[in-house]
Amino acid sequence: MSYDLLSRITIVLDHPKNVVNIAGVTRVMQNFGLKTLRLVNPEEFDPYRIEGIAHRSTDLINATTLHGTLQDAVGDASFILGTTARARTAGRNYIRPRKAGALLAERAATDKVAIILGREDRGLTNEALDLCHAVMVIPTDPGHPSLNLAQACLVAAYEVFLAVDGGEHSLPRGRRASRPPTQAELEEAYAAIETGLHRIEFFKAREPSAVMRTIRTIVSRATPDLREARLLGAIGYEIDHYINRKQAEHDPDPTP
Repeated sequence: MSYDLLSRITIVLDHPKNVVNIAGVTRVMQNFGLKTLRLVNPEEFDPYRIEGIAHRSTDLINATTLHGTLQDAVGDASFILGTTARARTAGRNYIRPRKAGALLAERAATDKVAIILGREDRGLTNEALDLCHAVMVIPTDPGHPSLNLAQACLVAAYEVFLAVDGGEHSLPRGRRASRPPTQAELEEAYAAIETGLHRIEFFKAREPSAVMRTIRTIVSRATPDLREARLLGAIGYEIDHYINRKQAEHDPDPTP
């Protein structure tokens, strides 16, 4: 993850009304590594209350700056992304969040960029949107198009984080996850499964090669690790051992 890129991304709230919404945005910024918050004429700004909602956000809150105009808040940005719930009548460069994230990551590689979110009750003004190089529209249910500040910020922050990350951070793996199996280890598992299926007469009305081909396809699609492949083999082995035990119980060796 290139935190240098994230440090060049500024979140700007234009005339926010509610300190709770500022706190929600602060929490989102913490989640996605964004460090710069600017507020344009907020109706209330209470660092103590914000930190009470967005815990451990002291550094971000202390670095937050207040501005008298939106132009001042975005003056050092070379690329500005606005947000709106719907496309306006004026012709603008409307884009979806996935493209917005890619654009922000691309521009942040060399310059400062800004994401502007508007007032809770009416969003960004046309004058504010005039400052934007692109305007992000988040697809929602037409009957409920509006998102609150934190929700809209979350979508934008997630998409830019994903674009900057570039897949570098893999999904978490189980504590017992192991390396991929070799082909020889997979063949051992297949052989054990086939033996077990033979022992329970699974192939009585089925072609063994066709069944095993399907099993191979399923296993290949699942991409098991070594522990999982060995478990598959163990199922085949256990079927074989179980039937051997049952046969021994019914047909004990004669006493010499």
